[in-house]
Amino acid sequence: MSPRLVSVSTLCALGAIALWALLATLGVALAHLPPFLLTGLALLIGSLPAWPRWREWRVPPSTLLLGIYGLFGFHFLLFIALRYAPPVEANLVNYLWPLLIVVMAPLFLAGMRLRAVHVLAAAAGFTGAALAIVGGRPLSGAWAWGYLPALGSAFIWASYSLLTKRVAAFPTAAIGLFGLVSGVMSLVCHALLEPAIALSSRDWLLVVVMGLGPLGAAFFLWDMALKRGDPRRIGVLSYLTPLASTVLLVLATGRGFTLWIAGAAALIIGAAVIGMRARG
Repeated sequence: MSPRLVSVSTLCALGAIALWALLATLGVALAHLPPFLLTGLALLIGSLPAWPRWREWRVPPSTLLLGIYGLFGFHFLLFIALRYAPPVEANLVNYLWPLLIVVMAPLFLAGMRLRAVHVLAAAAGFTGAALAIVGGRPLSGAWAWGYLPALGSAFIWASYSLLTKRVAAFPTAAIGLFGLVSGVMSLVCHALLEPAIALSSRDWLLVVVMGLGPLGAAFFLWDMALKRGDPRRIGVLSYLTPLASTVLLVLATGRGFTLWIAGAAALIIGAAVIGMRARG
C-alpha cells in the first residue's frame, strides 16, 4: 500500500468522522422528530448529490442488498435499541463497531493478520469511547432486551464496512442508491410505526444539513476510505467519533469540560496513534 493511498484513506476517514461527530448535536436539536422520519428524510437528501451519476448505480443485486443491509439495517436496529434500552448504555454497546472492524478484519478479508497492537489500540479506543459517552454517570446495570439490537447494529456496520472490500468493485456514487432505497424504507417504517408530524422551516434546514453531512457525504467518504485503506487502522481511528461528538455537545450545550473527557481524549488519541503506526 503506497504512502499516498494511506494518506488519502486517512483524510477520507477523518472527513467521515468529522461529519459523524455533528450527528449527536443535530440529533439533539431535532429530538422532537420521529427517528425513522428523520433518518428517511436525511438519507434521501444525502443521496441527492449522486443522482446526476445514476448511470453508475448499476450494481449487482447482491451489492445493492449489502448497501441496504448496512445503511438501513444499522439505523433500524439502533433505533430499536434506543427504544428498549437506556440510551447511554445502548449507545456504548453500539460503539463496539470500530472494535469489531479491527478484530473481524482477518475473518472477512484475505491477507489480514490481527496483531496484539491492533487489539490493544482497539481496546484503548473503546475504553476512551466509554468514558466520553458515560462521562462519570452511573450506568443502570439492569438487563434490557434493547442491548441485543444495539449489538446487532454494531455488527452490521462493522461487517458492512468489511464486506464492501469483498464484493465486486463498485463506484462510490452507488452509495447514493443505497441511501435512496434505505431512505424510502425508513419512511415506510415511519408511516407504519410513528405518528405523523409537521416540520418547521428550522427543522427542514437542520434536516438538510444532517442529510448532506452525517447521513450523506460521510457515507461517500467512508466508502472511499475503506476502498483505499487498511480497515484495522480505520477502525481504530473511528473512535475519534464519540470523542469529537461529545466535545461538540459540550460546546453546544454550554457545559464545562471534565476530567472524564480529558481521559477519553488521551485514550482515544493514543489508540489512534498506535493503530495508525501499526504495520502488518
